[in-house]
Amino acid sequence: MTAPSPVRPAHGPAQLVAVDAHRRACLDLVRPLAPLETSLLEALGCVLAEDVVAPWPLPAFDNSAMDGYAVRLVDVAGATPQAPVRLPVVADLAAGSGEALRLTAGTAVRIMTGAPVPRGTGAVVPVEWTDGGVVGVEVRHAPTEGQHVRRAGEDVGAGVVVVEAGTRLEPRHVAVLAAVGRARVRIRPRPRVVVVSTGSEVVEPGAALAPGQLHDANGFALTAAALDVGAQAYRVGVVRDEAGELQRTLEDQLVRADVLVTSGGVSAGAYDVVREVLARTGTVTFRGVAMQPGMPQGAGTLGEGATPVFTLPGNPVSAFVSFEVFVRPALRRMLGEEGPDPQRPRVRAVATAGWRSPAGKEQYVRGRWWREADGLRVEPVSGPGSHLVTALARTTCLVVVPPHVTAVAAGDEVDCVLLGAGPA
Repeated sequence: MTAPSPVRPAHGPAQLVAVDAHRRACLDLVRPLAPLETSLLEALGCVLAEDVVAPWPLPAFDNSAMDGYAVRLVDVAGATPQAPVRLPVVADLAAGSGEALRLTAGTAVRIMTGAPVPRGTGAVVPVEWTDGGVVGVEVRHAPTEGQHVRRAGEDVGAGVVVVEAGTRLEPRHVAVLAAVGRARVRIRPRPRVVVVSTGSEVVEPGAALAPGQLHDANGFALTAAALDVGAQAYRVGVVRDEAGELQRTLEDQLVRADVLVTSGGVSAGAYDVVREVLARTGTVTFRGVAMQPGMPQGAGTLGEGATPVFTLPGNPVSAFVSFEVFVRPALRRMLGEEGPDPQRPRVRAVATAGWRSPAGKEQYVRGRWWREADGLRVEPVSGPGSHLVTALARTTCLVVVPPHVTAVAAGDEVDCVLLGAGPA
């Protein structure tokens, strides 16, 4: 990577704040939401607010791992296909049976997978090792001690923590919670995020475009991004560049919002109504952030409940990157995820092409990464323009270029913020 040239950033470094500083300001506006109790399926994707312990051993009783026959080892010792052992079958046990049986000498009990084994059982002989008899059974192989028997507590003992507080619940966790008998758990609830797009030139997707108009990519992208984090997200229709209309919309939305996210209207232009309205209402601070794309940003609170507000730029790529860098970590904190700065994971990858980066600004380049035998590779999928939105469909990471670097060359190792799962 190349060191910076003496050329100063166009907006003057003294006027800009660092990305980390603005992210800290955003994180300082939020805290984890108070826990509540909910059903298991409603808890999916939320962060657990309690340690969950097994109230009893799992399995709770000795049970069969196979369809077959419960036997005493001494009764079938030495059984082979050439010299099978024949035993009378004195009972049948199906899964779910509550019958308490004791295996007597010289007998077998036909048993199904999951059924409790009779007391005195040394092993379960799989049906494939027998002739499958019902009245009597011919055992053709001798099992070993405890073979095909699931012992009580083999999975977990009573009182052991099975899912820890702070875990974001995935389907695998829900399975464990149900297995230990929990129908409801305490979680951090999903923050309610209201997304407001602004701009008199912006119209709904599906509407015909008049000259000078464009469709609302931001509203849908930011709402989808909030849903992807795990929030409840509500998209408000596009608000024109009219201060009174915007103020009424924001005030009306406070009743259902834990967070407000706006896009557009945050620069210093004559029609930047978000800045105009929020500069005189609430505590929102507008600042230039030393980044590309996404320099104009705002963050603060609105209303009596001090609802956090994040104001993002209007260009689609700027809005997308700004959400990833500033809003996503804040929502993850509200969801209860631990850590001082809950960001997406990063990896190091080798750039396969070079590009320029502005001096004094942290650059976020849309990239595509992949795995090769000797490591990870990444390539840019678009130019730096914040209006080049279609490249987002091919973007699997954001390549982060530090402010002191003005050029990346092919072969340089770079930081990549991973978006989604990416390649295997």
